Amino acid sequence: MIKSQDFFTILKENDLTFFTGIPDSTFKEWIKFIIKNDPDSLQNIVACNECEAIAIATGYHLATNKIGIVYMQNSGLGKTVNPLTSLCDKDVYSIPILMMIGWRGEPGIKDAPQHKKMGKITLSLLDTLQIPYKILEPDIKLIQKHVSEAIIYLKEHKGPFALIIRPNLFQKYSDIELSENTFEISREEAITFLMENLTSDDIIISSTGHLSRELYEYREKREKDHYKSFYNIGSMGCASSIGLGIALQKPNKKIVVFDGDGAAIMQFGTFTSVGKYKPKNFIHVIFNNNTHESTGGQPTNSDSVNFCKVALASNYNSAYLINTLVELSGIIPEVKKGEGPILIVINIKRGTKANLKRPHRNPEEYKEDFMKFLTEYKEK
Repeated sequence: MIKSQDFFTILKENDLTFFTGIPDSTFKEWIKFIIKNDPDSLQNIVACNECEAIAIATGYHLATNKIGIVYMQNSGLGKTVNPLTSLCDKDVYSIPILMMIGWRGEPGIKDAPQHKKMGKITLSLLDTLQIPYKILEPDIKLIQKHVSEAIIYLKEHKGPFALIIRPNLFQKYSDIELSENTFEISREEAITFLMENLTSDDIIISSTGHLSRELYEYREKREKDHYKSFYNIGSMGCASSIGLGIALQKPNKKIVVFDGDGAAIMQFGTFTSVGKYKPKNFIHVIFNNNTHESTGGQPTNSDSVNFCKVALASNYNSAYLINTLVELSGIIPEVKKGEGPILIVINIKRGTKANLKRPHRNPEEYKEDFMKFLTEYKEK
């Protein structure tokens, strides 16, 4: 393993001090470092998604003639194909960007199912995009050599270059000191309350990360009803769109989306789609703790967002901001009888219990059970 400070020293020596992107658990210790570091030494811009991060780094280069660093999980690499090929490519604007890509799902390494495909194709995708790369090993001298090679390429060819980061490259760094979170409700408490107070046959679409895993544990403890949930274990930010697609086809079935603040921000445009098509059976719940908790607790931009105003401006019928279980209990009757789209934002405290379970079956098996339930409902 290497120290984050040693890695940053190499970057700073090469005038690489601007960072933007979406955090990944692969290099969460590095993200802690750049969040906590002196802002006079570096600048870190929290992006809403990987496409935006590429564009921000492009703007940085246009304004300074310097090279920005964009960090992401390899799942986000697919999202960046558009700006990489239509903005940064040498056949368009020739924008030099240094990418730090966390390699989840590396062949031969056990990982969650949603990472397997991208893990297999990460390097070949970079080859197809004609983006050169180096896989970093825990050797400072070798890393220094790779960064020097990257700088030469970036300056001569004026296009993207990637550094591939395996898990556990960086040594443990001190925890992030986020602004105080005084919210009362835990995510587990909020999930339990909703599941026990909404109608038992409501369909739940849950976002990736701890949220789906906590919903899974709720159902697992009760040994029932997994088939009434779609655990969106990957494709961060897409849960509300999946829910919209189902709601429009099942207008007599209540569709409840369990979303995270980081995920909702990542695909913010979905608010407008929901508002335009206005499914009456659509309930959108955002569990907001101002962090990307599943990847290490890095901050999101939700502390500057009024989700309720966004929803109402996007043509949702109603929106509620919840800070206590008493407040949540008070709106349940209105939610049950009200017409959607409805937004419920629940401010939750940070933290989740250790050893949180993952769904133990193949994702396709859960999907088949889920579709069977929807089909049987149609026939009633």
